[in-house]
Amino acid sequence: MIIGVDFDNTIVCYDKLFHKIAVEKGVIPKDIPKIKDVIRNYLRKHGKEDAWTELQGFVYGPGTLNAKPFVGVLDFFMHCNKNKDKTYIISHKTIHPFLGSKYNLHEFAHKWLEKQGFYDSGKTGLSKENVFFELTKEEKLDRITKQGCTWYIDDLPEFLTEKNFPEKVNRILFDPNLRYKNTDNFERVESWKQITEKIK
Repeated sequence: MIIGVDFDNTIVCYDKLFHKIAVEKGVIPKDIPKIKDVIRNYLRKHGKEDAWTELQGFVYGPGTLNAKPFVGVLDFFMHCNKNKDKTYIISHKTIHPFLGSKYNLHEFAHKWLEKQGFYDSGKTGLSKENVFFELTKEEKLDRITKQGCTWYIDDLPEFLTEKNFPEKVNRILFDPNLRYKNTDNFERVESWKQITEKIK
């Protein structure tokens, strides 16, 4: 098997970090739930789209180093390596944020992967050569095809239902906050333990 995995909000869990930084910046009240999409919707509802964009830039930049991986995701990569399944991280990520400081988002993502042990290739099978941060959604789709993925895991149903998504790739929706219970278009899982059990 050849397995592609999205990065932001699929491998990296940002929910608590988004909440912490947003409260520190004074753009949300403390009682807002610690869920990224809830914070985004609150800011948009209150006309703070720029604040949301700048918040993303910081969290996906230097803030990334304080984020945690989802429970079980490192074990998943170790499981795949043990079974000799090939894994890739394939994500859509701009080099710099759209607003605010011009952090290099790719560099911080690689630093996070190193810090969290994902580049211990003897255990995970991953190295920088297996990680692709594509600048556009179309390039992300092309990369899934080029790497010959037989499975792909993402947190966004709208990406998994793209009209140009490669037809022969098995799709898994990672849904830890139980937002998409009614989807019938692909497999939906709530944890990395479930993904590990599903892909054997």
